[in-house]
Amino acid sequence: MLPQLIKHILNETPKSQETAVFGWVRTKRDMKNLVFIEVNDGSCFASIQCTFDRGAGIDKETEEALLALTTGASVKITGKLISSPASGQAVEVAASALCIIGEAPAETTGEIQAYPLQKKRHSLEFLREIAHLRPRTNTFGAVARLRSRLSFAIHRFFQERDFHCLHTPIITAGDCEGAGAMFHVTTLDPKLIAKQSSADAIDYSKDFFGKKTFLTVSGQLEGETYASAISRIYTFGPTFRAENSNTTRHLAEFWMVEPEIAFAQLEDNMALAEDFIKYILNAALNECSEELAFFDAHVEKGIIENLKQVTSAKFCHITYTDAVKELEKAAAANSDLFEFKPGWGCDLQSEHEKFLTEKIAGGPVIVTDYPKDIKAFYMKLNDDDKTVRAMDVLVPRLGEIIGGSQREDDLNKLTMRMKEMNLNPEDYWWYLDLRRYGTVPHAGFGLGFERLIQYVSGMANIRDVIPFPRAVGQAEF
Repeated sequence: MLPQLIKHILNETPKSQETAVFGWVRTKRDMKNLVFIEVNDGSCFASIQCTFDRGAGIDKETEEALLALTTGASVKITGKLISSPASGQAVEVAASALCIIGEAPAETTGEIQAYPLQKKRHSLEFLREIAHLRPRTNTFGAVARLRSRLSFAIHRFFQERDFHCLHTPIITAGDCEGAGAMFHVTTLDPKLIAKQSSADAIDYSKDFFGKKTFLTVSGQLEGETYASAISRIYTFGPTFRAENSNTTRHLAEFWMVEPEIAFAQLEDNMALAEDFIKYILNAALNECSEELAFFDAHVEKGIIENLKQVTSAKFCHITYTDAVKELEKAAAANSDLFEFKPGWGCDLQSEHEKFLTEKIAGGPVIVTDYPKDIKAFYMKLNDDDKTVRAMDVLVPRLGEIIGGSQREDDLNKLTMRMKEMNLNPEDYWWYLDLRRYGTVPHAGFGLGFERLIQYVSGMANIRDVIPFPRAVGQAEF
């Protein structure tokens, strides 16, 4: 039988019933006859206080364990659950026995280093260096619980709407985005590769898959194949970008949520995206109230109110062309307003997106109909032949949180776009087949899960919202 979690023990009615507490020691206070131990198991923010009364009698084995006990040690403490006389807690354990399961030395001796999470404030930079231990802190325990609950909420949202969960491949031979920033996967001997005069001289027919392969940047194209057969699908899995970006907004490995809907236009996609964002934010507000209260108090003030405003707002719709006009007007009135000058044909920067949400719309915005030259090959062309049926969902404080489009369902137009972007249509023969055999209008979008967690928690660095960050020069743990 599994041990009882501390979050459940704290909610029990105290009747002097026997209780066993398992967890890690946060603090120990030794006051002659009384020893107070705070134990936390990560199931909630609160620790449970276990009090040993020497005056009531403690056996020799327990006394020796109390003297040896240090912060960070894992323990099993047994005793009776009673009402707590201390403020801020309803119950505590009148402890009678202590078993140290795993020690955590407070001082360095020889090759064994002292437990690094002593009772003091640690910087996020320091905690990134000990990512294997940082989940034991309040901040990262909260992030982990938030990730778990919102992950489940995402599955719940799509399952309630008759979407099927699809597991798309991690290894792929195609570049969905056409950007080329992909991690190469090979079993060829690196020494033999290094001897080749150029990359083109490498014979990939001798590789494991018989061709060049990469880690996926998106499951979208494979998702479209199943949406073209079972109507509604979503993927939720890891994706990879080999961009040399050492910033607080970029990761080399992250998780993406990507729904695809058959028989759908851009307008259907926009409505689904709005419903999705509101559903997930409401899940955070209703199911992660303790975590959000912590983030609001200790990470970024006003997060809860901001999330509530988004969930109750009607998302504003604006075309890219009109958005650029608004940005240009603002830039003309204040030349120092933007670091990057806005103009038609340029991609919107984060500062532009935040301005549109916070100053122009006063809330969430969906920008549509972007220039085709700054978007991917698979997006449906508008009749003007200059723009595509793309959309970006922007929210205050963050900017873009969702990107999507109606997909091009016309075979000739899709082939033409591939050639314009220097992609070989023969490499995508199976994708083009979807337009040859029973093509339908369809649409979808992508949401970076870590970007969502950043937004909900207020954490400034994306490396602090994923358990083990992968970035430029960082593959530890």
